Amino acid sequence: MTAATPKAAGSAAASDPSRPRKVLGPLIGLLLGMFVSMLATTVVSTSLPVIVHDLGGTQATYTWVITATLLTTAISTPIWGKLADLFSRKLLFQLAITIFVLASATAGFAQDPSMIITSRAAQGLGAGGLAALAQVIMADIISPRERGRYMGLMGAVMAVATIGGPLLGGVITDAWGWRWNFFVALPVAVVALVIVQFQLHLPKYAKRRVSIDYVGIVLLSAAVSLLLIWVTNAGTDYDWISWTTVWMVGGAVLAAVAFVLVELKAREPLIPLTLFRDRTFTLATLASIATGIAMFGASVFLSQYMQLARGATPTQAGLMTIPMIAGLLVSSVVVGQLISRFGAWKPYLITGAVLLIAGSTLLSTIHFDTDFTLVSIYMFLLGAGVGATMQNLVLVVQNSADPRNMGVASSGVTFFRTLGGSIGVAVMGATLATTVADLLRAKADAIAAAVMSLGDQAPFWAEQVRSDSLPAVATMPEPLRIIFEDAYARGISQSFLIVVPFAVLSLFAIVFLPNKPLTHMTTAERVTADAAVASAEQPTEGASAAGTSGSGASGTAVSAAGEAAIAGELSAPGADGEANDKVRP
Repeated sequence: MTAATPKAAGSAAASDPSRPRKVLGPLIGLLLGMFVSMLATTVVSTSLPVIVHDLGGTQATYTWVITATLLTTAISTPIWGKLADLFSRKLLFQLAITIFVLASATAGFAQDPSMIITSRAAQGLGAGGLAALAQVIMADIISPRERGRYMGLMGAVMAVATIGGPLLGGVITDAWGWRWNFFVALPVAVVALVIVQFQLHLPKYAKRRVSIDYVGIVLLSAAVSLLLIWVTNAGTDYDWISWTTVWMVGGAVLAAVAFVLVELKAREPLIPLTLFRDRTFTLATLASIATGIAMFGASVFLSQYMQLARGATPTQAGLMTIPMIAGLLVSSVVVGQLISRFGAWKPYLITGAVLLIAGSTLLSTIHFDTDFTLVSIYMFLLGAGVGATMQNLVLVVQNSADPRNMGVASSGVTFFRTLGGSIGVAVMGATLATTVADLLRAKADAIAAAVMSLGDQAPFWAEQVRSDSLPAVATMPEPLRIIFEDAYARGISQSFLIVVPFAVLSLFAIVFLPNKPLTHMTTAERVTADAAVASAEQPTEGASAAGTSGSGASGTAVSAAGEAAIAGELSAPGADGEANDKVRP
């Protein structure tokens, strides 16, 4: 009789007709958790100009409200990923939801820019956990070959949250005020917690000694924070070339070097540098940076473009960004289904990178009076590029990563994507602020003439123009509004130029990714198979005495051991008395 190999056993498990049903329950909980994170973030995107204006904030405040969330998300993502390799992933996921919801509620009571920025930073801690842990848990219960269609569902959920969030946020802001935007995710979060508690049952992994790399956490936080603070404030609070720049950039570099040295010696490194020996991980990380810049930059500055350059209300701005989200929705679902059906992934990622280049390049040409049909096409192309690449880059890494490091490998890609998005948004925001300030100074005479033409209203609008607060452009009289719309449109289009070179880098990275076939085994099955093979390869006294004459039997024994181990794992009762075939697909 021929013994089945671990791969064959994994394929058999993947073909189980009841598998989709077993996956559906926990998957709904994971997707709702992701939905909470996305909704609470996007619901305020259309109301941010109103929020910053009401709280007396500036363009720098606007950027920091976004950057604070991205900063803490980037820093916390690899920490959550490392914790996922050491502690209960289910408990960590529930903790992340709780942190996110509490921070969102606090943001709803903000009274000044500092409070809203602090609350958004706390939101990022929970968002980092949700982003990292959802990917890791999906790898536990779904094989890479099957995961394509489920990644498509995740992309669809993100698209719905991104469509519904701005629309809902605009309606809430116009009807009841922006503060209610921060409370809208609470009911969804409660449902997600309940479903995860009762539906998500993960396989038991062997316990091992836990060690947290606290020094690495501090150094990584210092390096990323200094870099983002410098990028955000340079050009406004201080010059790009100044002593402040020297010490902040120098401090970030020193902290980064120290972080690398610590990671090389740490017993449980926060980001194992050995991951970069894997060409797939390194190239996927580079490609993810461009995706992050495009995704976060577009979500932030397109909404600002609609309101400050085209005079839209928050509700109208949400409606006007639908073409980008439609592109993301269509490409993520279609590409996910195609990957699962045919097993090929590289052509779709290359196509996505090309669309990313096209969309970002075309958006760098928009003006305040550009035909909105053209703007819609540009947004659709950018969204389609993000949808085809974002989740599937994580899938490619998970397919080749060591299953024992699945948490840090998955969160590593997410970390660099978020870090790229954070730096990208900061640079785009700084570019926008500098460009708008320069353009308005150049048009000082035209602004003065426009104000003087307003008669009795001239003193009021003169005071508004001199204020450093983010202007409510849509409420301005037409002579002033046209000047400010033109300035913000040109500033935002200049910002999108920053995305283009990174999108080109993403294309080159994807082209050189190793075209490795997708496996049919989940992470848990790969761990079991590896353990079974390693156990079977251990020489016994009898095997040593048999010498080389038993080599054929030894090979059969390895396969048989792997098959037996996987079969036992899939059917034997677990520690809690339930059969594992009830708790894992």
